[in-house]
Amino acid sequence: MLNSLASLDIKLFFFINHGLKNIVFDVLMPIITTREYWTFPILILFALLVIFGKEKGRETFFLCLIAILISDSVTNQILKPFFHRLRPFETLSDVNQLVKAWGYSMPSSHAVNMFTAAIVISYSWRKTWVTALMFTIAAMVAFSRVYTGVHYPADVFTGALFSVIFSFIAIKLFGITVQIQKRRVK
Repeated sequence: MLNSLASLDIKLFFFINHGLKNIVFDVLMPIITTREYWTFPILILFALLVIFGKEKGRETFFLCLIAILISDSVTNQILKPFFHRLRPFETLSDVNQLVKAWGYSMPSSHAVNMFTAAIVISYSWRKTWVTALMFTIAAMVAFSRVYTGVHYPADVFTGALFSVIFSFIAIKLFGITVQIQKRRVK
């Protein structure tokens, strides 16, 4: 069973990494997958949320901050060393690697963090268009990790699954924090 899943993972990896190869994706996917391109726009978005989003905007910012601190820390400090999975370019030949990456592969931190953000922002705003936008962005980032040759499909899928757990924990912790704050105000 595990051999079949591993074989499917490799086949799907090469389908995405080689079979879908084209000039547009070769330019676009490294941009989508590189955090440095996202950092400034995300900081601006969160600043606008805090400044103009009133209480809901501030709550969304802090919920997202808590969630990503949890997801990123647990993924990089516990899960990646536990799974100890090497990256595709370290184990396979003929990988079309478009960006640099280091450390272990499973789960994908990019996928975990982006899907965690998508879940908690969707939870906060509860608008169909916000949910569609957030999950589209998260899926694009996850796909880009495979296309650029730095993750297997199972890495990003596992990241998406873990994001559900981290989001749940963050939402519960945030709810407890809000309740404590309300009690202090009374």
